[in-house]
Amino acid sequence: MLFSILAVGDVVGEPGLRHLEKHLRSLKKLKNISFAVVNGENASEVGLTPEQAWRIYDAGADVVTLGNHTFGKMQLCGLMDEASWLLRPANLSSRAPGRGCGVYDVNGVSVRVMNLIGRCDLDWKAADPFTTADGLLAKEKVDITLIDFHAEATSEKLAMSYYLDGRVSALWGTHTHVPTADERVCPKGTGYITDLGMTGAVESVLGIEPWQSVESFLGGLPGRYKSAQGPCKLQGAIFTVDTETGRCTAVERVDLR
Repeated sequence: MLFSILAVGDVVGEPGLRHLEKHLRSLKKLKNISFAVVNGENASEVGLTPEQAWRIYDAGADVVTLGNHTFGKMQLCGLMDEASWLLRPANLSSRAPGRGCGVYDVNGVSVRVMNLIGRCDLDWKAADPFTTADGLLAKEKVDITLIDFHAEATSEKLAMSYYLDGRVSALWGTHTHVPTADERVCPKGTGYITDLGMTGAVESVLGIEPWQSVESFLGGLPGRYKSAQGPCKLQGAIFTVDTETGRCTAVERVDLR
């Protein structure tokens, strides 16, 4: 049986959140999506509140993943311990609240979702994501395994795709907010794209008011990040997986404006 998975790039600010709420369910219906994973760590520009997490979940996300701004809003910690659908990077400290991996039943199909964070130019305090993935993959057998790898360096993401090729169904990158054009099925059957892009304002710098980034690069003090306004986009990818083999058969980029 073919199983369609939608992965949605980082939701940025209130404009991105409203765009997701408006379009996610209709997109899932249009594309016959069985399971949706949304990265929500920038819904408050830096971090995610419990109320925003619930809005993403209620909009149609089956799992909400995080990244380097996991603890940008500390009030989220309680929900991380309670909500099985909310994941933070698995290779953060074991003392941190929440979980980094979950297994979900979708009409008899077992789907494992893993959230990892990269260490290259991002978070050297995190444990090795490669060996963390090994440990989580060894725990139980499932039909489909999906990974949101929240990382800065394209090289680290690409290396992970080769390392896990044939052992996971799909692996996608988040964090940089710019979609890459390298979607493919790897040689041993893992669906891959280096970065999904973002869900937020079209006229922006990574979802933020352009003048703030310009001021920062000029050496000024841009102040607290503000989400850009105006028309928005929802970016991501659809992975088609054969549940009999756990291998990906196709990857399609999504850019809904």
